Amino acid sequence: MNEIFKRVSIRRYQDRAVEPEKITLLLRAAMAAPSAVNQRPWEFYVVTNRDKIRELSKCSPYSKCAAGAPAVIVPCWREQLPAPELALIDMAIATEHILLEITSQGLGGVWLALAPFEDRMRKAEAVLEIGGGLHAFAMVAFGYPAEDRPQRDRFEEGRIHYVT
Repeated sequence: MNEIFKRVSIRRYQDRAVEPEKITLLLRAAMAAPSAVNQRPWEFYVVTNRDKIRELSKCSPYSKCAAGAPAVIVPCWREQLPAPELALIDMAIATEHILLEITSQGLGGVWLALAPFEDRMRKAEAVLEIGGGLHAFAMVAFGYPAEDRPQRDRFEEGRIHYVT
């Protein structure tokens, strides 16, 4: 899986829309993620409205770069689940699947945390009028990259411990 070794956080985007079929592939990748007891806690808000994206970019001190993105996906989780204590883990896996598929599609993107910060979550939920027992997990800003960054090798052999 080459995408693992190519994926980097991209925060600058070309002024170019992302094709709907590519967005669908990102969502298919997210929903292919494993989840605890197959609870699949996710729902996804796909935002391409520039005004809404600018509002979302103000939800966190670290999300300003989203303002220039042509698209943002906001993964959310439901409250009523068989294993609610594992929902955030499930959401993290689904979000990573989105990021890997972004790389696979020749796009660039960045994960912008909302959860577990209640104030950030509430701001995003207000912008998108999310209710009904759903909670905003993160924002994934993405588009065609306007920057080229190689991935740094983060392998550290000293962090590996073999038990034989």
